[in-house]
Amino acid sequence: MIGMDFLSFLILLVISIIVSAVLHYGFKYYIRPGFDSFVSKVIIGWVGAWLGTPVFGNWFSGLAYENVYIIPAILGTLALLIVLGDLALTFKCVEEKSED
Repeated sequence: MIGMDFLSFLILLVISIIVSAVLHYGFKYYIRPGFDSFVSKVIIGWVGAWLGTPVFGNWFSGLAYENVYIIPAILGTLALLIVLGDLALTFKCVEEKSED
């Protein structure tokens, strides 16, 4: 996955954009509202999609392009966005309590 071609990069980017849009605009899952929060989700989601295949494995070879497996990439994006979002919300709550 280190030496991926441009189409693989674009596939991961599209997966990241779609999953981030569903989480951000559909489920209102964000720390701050706004476009900059969405863009940060896209970047973090791309990393999750990139790590999805090595972490979750090679599922459904019919839904794959070279080393990019679609289902593990979606799961990787979801997993990383939810975990980092929960961590950010946890630290935000801890910070707000310490200010009181």
